[in-house]
Amino acid sequence: MISVTDLRNGTKVQMDGGLWECLDYSHLKMGRGGAKVVTKFRNMESGSIVDRTFNSTEKLQDIFVETKPMQYLYKDGEDFMFMDMETFDQLSLPPVLAGDAAKFLKENMEVEVSMFGEKALKIVLPNQVILKIVETAPGVRGDTVSGGTKPARLEGGALVQVPLFVDQDTEVKVDTRTGEYLSRA
Repeated sequence: MISVTDLRNGTKVQMDGGLWECLDYSHLKMGRGGAKVVTKFRNMESGSIVDRTFNSTEKLQDIFVETKPMQYLYKDGEDFMFMDMETFDQLSLPPVLAGDAAKFLKENMEVEVSMFGEKALKIVLPNQVILKIVETAPGVRGDTVSGGTKPARLEGGALVQVPLFVDQDTEVKVDTRTGEYLSRA
């Protein structure tokens, strides 16, 4: 058990029958009465966000979430198939767990999967991935590095703004946290 005054961004707790991650917290001390802790939690299973206020004396059950290296194999209908890199067991994960990461997934890509016990909670991609452009407007002679940008669709389905000189079938490096083009690969 941890005190609510020990909450920090990223702290994972179990409350109200679910698993929650602390997104934001602030400690409020009124003139009279006890202090309060105002928090914002994200449900790790459904993704919903809730604001909660606690008295400073309350306690929450903290949890340990481990990350396992897994390899993305393929998409099976709506679900994503992953293989545990240590035991070679295959695991089917719903699209809710992938979230925005789904558009950057590429077959045989190694990712980290956050697990609580035997339950998968979240897919964590590497910060940068290399993907091929499958659709974009053709480059025009005279386009320079300092010019504008154009939209390009990547092989995972993500839409990224790339410089005008980048052509279709070019591999590019993309930041998975922001979805921004970094460079050609």
